[in-house]
Amino acid sequence: MTEQKIQSKKIKELESDGYYVIKLIQTNKNGIPDLLALKVDEPPLFVEVKTNAGRLARLQEYRI
Repeated sequence: MTEQKIQSKKIKELESDGYYVIKLIQTNKNGIPDLLALKVDEPPLFVEVKTNAGRLARLQEYRI
């Protein structure tokens, strides 16, 4: 499964749980996770999507 398909599935899952999900396509900082999920009275969730073969960059590990 591609990262895009995994990401779409995760977005649907979070939205069905009441989250407002923003896909962070281009930001002014490198290493920012792919998704930001917001829900009233819950801490924000930052989600980085990777396939089994994917690997976090050091900067992504630091930011997460």
